[in-house]
Amino acid sequence: MPDQSLDLPLEKIPRHVAIIMDGNGRWAISRGLPRLAGHKAGTENLRRVIRATVEFGIKYLTIYAFSTENWGRPPEEVQGLMLILQDVIDRELNELHKEGVQLRHIGRLERLEPVIQQKVLKAIELTKNNDRLVLNVAFNYGGRDEIVQAIQRMMKDGVKPEEVTDELVGQYLYTAGVPDPDLIIRTSGELRVSNFLIWQAAYSEWYITPTFWPDFDKEEYRHALETYSQRDRRYGGVSEAVANKTNG
Repeated sequence: MPDQSLDLPLEKIPRHVAIIMDGNGRWAISRGLPRLAGHKAGTENLRRVIRATVEFGIKYLTIYAFSTENWGRPPEEVQGLMLILQDVIDRELNELHKEGVQLRHIGRLERLEPVIQQKVLKAIELTKNNDRLVLNVAFNYGGRDEIVQAIQRMMKDGVKPEEVTDELVGQYLYTAGVPDPDLIIRTSGELRVSNFLIWQAAYSEWYITPTFWPDFDKEEYRHALETYSQRDRRYGGVSEAVANKTNG
């Protein structure tokens, strides 16, 4: 089948796509495998999705890798996820750097083991000047926690109540300098926000698929983008067609 990635109307390609990579555990269980095998398969798929993101011409990609609530999972699963993160950095960093991917971390680093913190910081420093794709990795991230921290930092900086605006709050978030996501994709069919980019997702379009994350391939990614291109984003106003008719 010929590659149709360039058939999408370029003006409709989202600048920023965010993905809740859900369903790794259920993917594994459905195959009689341990849950950790699903996380490994999901990591392998991430490489393919990053490559497709670049091919589609998307500038920013944010992935939800580990939430602040995920610490409540079985200890062996949590430890396994930490090992997978280290392994991904060790194996993929140089290739991502060569491909022009800029890595950023959003979330709390301090709860992670020192060796992981150092590897994350090294990856950020190495790739900071790349501009082909900005990849935000939400690891030990929670949307409410992000907003609470933003408020705390504003108070420490002596920001006055009347000085607080949408723009100012955005400058105190982990995603400062990054446009809000145009499209959020959630795999595995769950209809929940799951504490992900609560502030930033106020006007995002959503695409929900029952497909488990390890099976989310380029064809379905393309379908998500095609669906997005057909949406009429009104940001609380009226559609462009209605506006033109009213003004005509």
